[in-house]
Parts: sequence; structure tokens; C-alpha cells
Amino acid sequence: MPTLVATFSSSDDAEQAVNALKEAGFSDEEISVVARDDGGQDGDDDGFGMGQNLTGGTATGGALGGLAGLLAGAGALAIPGIGPIIAAGPIAAGLSGAVMGGLAGGLIDLGIPEERGQYYEDRVREGDILVAVKADDDQADQADRILNDYGADEVESH
Repeated sequence: MPTLVATFSSSDDAEQAVNALKEAGFSDEEISVVARDDGGQDGDDDGFGMGQNLTGGTATGGALGGLAGLLAGAGALAIPGIGPIIAAGPIAAGLSGAVMGGLAGGLIDLGIPEERGQYYEDRVREGDILVAVKADDDQADQADRILNDYGADEVESH
């Protein structure tokens, strides 16, 4: 089962892409979202605890906007080298167990090679939003099309 990974420089585009994926039948168990959430601060990770529930609208603004409420299980984590992030979907559980390995280590669980995981970690550190979708072979083209249609900077299949 391929995992499609896209990066977005716009949180609005990422939010619209996730909504379109859900409308197309992809579930919360198939969609992951990761973004920095500095809460309007400049990379200061004070005040972010492990597993903080953000689905009740307690996201602190920052890069995510409406993304935190889109998927069940959204939570805040402080990732060394990146700072505070919001993670939702299957990747959230992997990251909470692999905080010391950083985002790149958590992406390995989604089938992302380590070198590409490091690339995506760098993109999130720079402020981009990562959206990953696990899709059956027959759904991969549809997911790719949706991600591109909603302004992904790039889409890769792993």
C-alpha cells in the first residue's frame, strides 16, 4: 500500500486538500498531517506537552489554522531540532513514541526512506505542512490528483 507524501507552503491549501481527501472517502486512519505550531512565537517550544489534545479547538494558531480540528487525535509534540509541532493521523502515534528520533524517524513507520524523511523534517522545520496519505493501489492516483489540485509543492509516492 503506497504512502503519498505532499508538502504545502500554505496551510489553507493543505486544509483544503485534507478536506477533499476526506470527501473522496479517505479516513482519518489514512491521512496524516504534520506542521510546526509556534503559536505566534519564534520557534520557542515552551509550554508544549506530550499528547496535548488539540481537537477541541485549543490549537494556538501558528501555521495550522483549521488543520488541527480536521483529523481525530491531533496532538502537540515538541520535536528536538524542530520545536513544537502538531501531528494528526497515524503519524501522531508514531511520533509520540519516537520523539528523540525526530520527525524523520517517525516517517519510517509510514514507509518513508530515512533520507527522504530527513528532507521532510527539514521542510516542516522551515514552516511547510506535510500531508501523507496511505492509499490502496487503485486509490493512489486519486490521492495524487487531489494533493496536486490543491496546491501541493510536490507529491511523492513511497
